[in-house]
Amino acid sequence: MGNTSSVLTQYDIEDVQEHSNHTFSQQEIVSLYQRFCQLDRNGGGFIAADEFMSVPEFAVNPLSQRLLRMLDGLNFKEFVAFLSAFSSRASLQQKVEFIFKVYDSDGNGKVTFTEMLDILRDLTGQFISEQQREKVLSEVLEEAGYTKDSLLVPADFMKILGSQGLKMEVEVPVD
Repeated sequence: MGNTSSVLTQYDIEDVQEHSNHTFSQQEIVSLYQRFCQLDRNGGGFIAADEFMSVPEFAVNPLSQRLLRMLDGLNFKEFVAFLSAFSSRASLQQKVEFIFKVYDSDGNGKVTFTEMLDILRDLTGQFISEQQREKVLSEVLEEAGYTKDSLLVPADFMKILGSQGLKMEVEVPVD
């Protein structure tokens, strides 16, 4: 699996399934491998940031730069594990953990008001002022029982997002 020109064996498919908590069927993994090979233009077995940016839907995503920090240099197995949060078979816990990682930009296991504000800024751009963003975020936190000074951990995200009916899925086309 190191070189993307190689063929996936049954062992590879089962290994990737195990690594991604069985969130994808074997057919889906084969389809994802084909897409991975298309993205890995230099055939090195890893997808670089510029290769991800070649996907138009990714390039226009307001969170693309933040996601690139999580994606840059992934091999196929890691690529599928990354995408597993978007599977219909992924648990709510897996989805919330993914979202938490997006917010936790410094990777310290805690999300600050500033990190949440950064995401909100990425998502809203120039459509609302910084003052409005801070007010909205403060109100949302207060409603959930937190303050600007709260350091949120994954369990807090689960508490907040778990009651929201989180829908975060992508369909993998299979041939």
